[in-house]
Amino acid sequence: MSISPNSGSEIRLEEALELVTNFRNNYPKDIKGSFVGIETLNLILQQNDCIGVRIYNGYDKTNGRMAPVLVGVDSSGKDITNGVIIDRMAPCPTDCDTSSPLAK
Repeated sequence: MSISPNSGSEIRLEEALELVTNFRNNYPKDIKGSFVGIETLNLILQQNDCIGVRIYNGYDKTNGRMAPVLVGVDSSGKDITNGVIIDRMAPCPTDCDTSSPLAK
């Protein structure tokens, strides 16, 4: 599968629930998710030739939890490592939508 500005696909809530449940069953002590604000995300997306974002799974040894790392990707599929790279997003818990079925 090659990458493009249209990579990724929409899924139904039921599929999303299965994915997050599987993750939590395998990693019950880890964070459930992370929030990144639109202005911060736009720092990546507004870079020259950026067609999307790649998300790397990182691990923060200090806090003992996952730490997703976001980096822009250019039209040739290369990470834009000389540009904006994002970490330190708001973790769930504590910054969660407690009414969301995905956060339960």
